[in-house]
Amino acid sequence: MAVLEHLTSQQAIDLENKYGAHNYHPLPVVLSRGEGVYVWDVEGKKYYDFLSAYSAVNQGHCHPKIVGAMVEQAKTLTLTSRAFYNDMLGKYEKYATETFGFDKLLPMNTGAEAVETALKVCRRWAYQKKGIPENQAKVIVCENNFHGRTTTIISFSNDEVARKNYGPYTEGFVKIEYDNLTALENALKSNPHVAGFLVEPIQGEAGVYVPSEGYLKKAKALCEKYNVLFIADEVQTGIARTGKMLAVDHEDVKPDILILGKALSGGVYPVSGVLANDEIMEVITPGSHGSTFGGNPVAAAVSTAALEVIKEENLAHNAQELGELFREELNKFIPSCDLVVKVRGKGLLNAIVINDTEESSTAWDICMALKENGLLAKPTHGNIIRFAPPLVMNRGQLMDCVSIIIKTLQDFSK
Repeated sequence: MAVLEHLTSQQAIDLENKYGAHNYHPLPVVLSRGEGVYVWDVEGKKYYDFLSAYSAVNQGHCHPKIVGAMVEQAKTLTLTSRAFYNDMLGKYEKYATETFGFDKLLPMNTGAEAVETALKVCRRWAYQKKGIPENQAKVIVCENNFHGRTTTIISFSNDEVARKNYGPYTEGFVKIEYDNLTALENALKSNPHVAGFLVEPIQGEAGVYVPSEGYLKKAKALCEKYNVLFIADEVQTGIARTGKMLAVDHEDVKPDILILGKALSGGVYPVSGVLANDEIMEVITPGSHGSTFGGNPVAAAVSTAALEVIKEENLAHNAQELGELFREELNKFIPSCDLVVKVRGKGLLNAIVINDTEESSTAWDICMALKENGLLAKPTHGNIIRFAPPLVMNRGQLMDCVSIIIKTLQDFSK
């Protein structure tokens, strides 16, 4: 079969099912083109994208500035490894650190890699700066977290589907309840070997769970009290998704270590990064960490353009305004619909909770109906549907999507 041969949706699905590992359960839609807030399937049907590749495509599909930066750099130099300098990385590091207010950037490729990197930086800081005995450092994490799928990360997950039959698991983690300051202080107080607290400002995969107001600020204060690093995983919530450049900005919190990915490239190239100030980042020395592709010229060009788009198009403000409108419109509808319990979120990271069990197929069936009506979304945790469109969406498009969602829920309730 020629690579450029046109496939039907079923042919494409059959190929994946036969030749690909079955590690995902996609909606049965085969996409072949994207632009802005829209995607098209191979038969030409147009959809609103309400997932944005798990918030990687905040700047919209195939943004011309970002794609242009990638194409132009790819024509010149794609990869040198870090065995040599390249003329793009330093400019990108300067732009990114100035954008987020840190001294140093450690560039990587994927979100999981960035989380692993942050954990390594945290542990090294604990041994070299805090004086914790070697191999005794603990990192506090939260229940229902999602930080990636490496062996270390799934070791502190409580998602049994992600964990089962992958042991033995990595030690060194203390798990506490999310949004529980008492649990955090007890964990800090009871163990002098705690090096860091790794937390999502909003738990996306858990169902867009937004913590209580003030939780992040008070958690950061507790970390300072016990000389523990506050590590913010903003892979999904960062880059304007929640109505601020970072979700922690809603509470004026400055993490000790910041983890970014996904929309750091606008979804056109795998780019992630870990940011910290010199006192922390200086524990990383030549040979102590690395990545062949981390900091490559294409990634540097793409990420710089992606951040410029966020600023130039004022996408954080747009996310804030449209997110408020989305929740307002859904909250008007929910009292008349027994099918939906609540809507929650920040900016354009939102979810509706379906009035059924996690084991039911109701949320999936609703997403299938939404697909038929021209809007793509996906359940998370069984009975929750996440809604996260590209941030380039305008008011008219959002209201059109609200109409599709409400009509689908109404028809589903009949």
